[in-house]
Amino acid sequence: MNPKVKSITSRKLVQILEEKSKKGIDLAKRMMLEEKIQSDIIRHALEYYVSNWEILTHPAPFAIAYEAVGGDPDKMAEAQAAVVMLSAALDIHDDIIDKSETKHGKQTLTGKYGQDIALLLGNAFFVNGFMLLDHSASKLRPEKIQEIFHITKRGLFEVGDAHALEFRFRQKMHANAEEYMQILKMKAVTTQMSMQLGAMLGGGTKEEIEALTRYGRILGILAALREEFIDIFETQELNQRLQNECLPLPILYALEDSNSKKMEEILSKKKIREDNAEDLLRLISQSRRVKALKKEMMVMIEDARNLTYEIENATSRSLLDALVASMVENL
Repeated sequence: MNPKVKSITSRKLVQILEEKSKKGIDLAKRMMLEEKIQSDIIRHALEYYVSNWEILTHPAPFAIAYEAVGGDPDKMAEAQAAVVMLSAALDIHDDIIDKSETKHGKQTLTGKYGQDIALLLGNAFFVNGFMLLDHSASKLRPEKIQEIFHITKRGLFEVGDAHALEFRFRQKMHANAEEYMQILKMKAVTTQMSMQLGAMLGGGTKEEIEALTRYGRILGILAALREEFIDIFETQELNQRLQNECLPLPILYALEDSNSKKMEEILSKKKIREDNAEDLLRLISQSRRVKALKKEMMVMIEDARNLTYEIENATSRSLLDALVASMVENL
């Protein structure tokens, strides 16, 4: 484990992530809003999406990796904006696939404007994201550019493959928890990709890039697992998953325990109420397998922290340690 460093509070960590994401998000917003769009409904949908843009999952890790290897923050915005656009495209397409009409209390593009409009905007984000990534990498050596696009292609194919594999788990109360866990690990490639690109474009050494790539995969897995827990706390999200998606992983694990009959009764309801969700949380907290999952998450955190030995900058190491540790807060 790294030597002791000054701890970062949760509130301070969020502020840091917001600050490190700001340049890329602002540039991505400006570029998208400057596009000449004749359709009023597409324009309104775009304005709605960017007005609610709070994506930190990918631009912040990209920036942290970029700066950790000595990259100049003032030269990062264009590449970071490319990552923002690509992650937005994935986010929009994910909502289309899952038929998500709301997310964290707000309407998604799919919920407010329908799947057709959401699909068109998601495609627009993909196009602009790839073009901007190409432009930001244009000064690099040809073989480095080729590697960057190979990494991006491989990452997008892996996350697409994960979504396709997930289809068979929809609306199944007794889906295989370990198989679903493997799908979540595949989806973590997007965070890995963001950090790998950040380290490469920031000029990192082979060892630094490798360490931050592996750290990114672990961070992505932990972030995905955190969302699985959070979706149980939020009744609206839980009902959405019960109707259209796979049940959250902690529920799948808890259902494998011998005392799952009460959980099955709750999950058989047409709509889960707040009191039902509280009963679920209590049963999940008692699950032997869920307790084991939380221990696995702690081991992942330790593995990620050990990888930061390759980073010389003490401030970056402290931030990387705090970021990965925050994934289990209040769980």
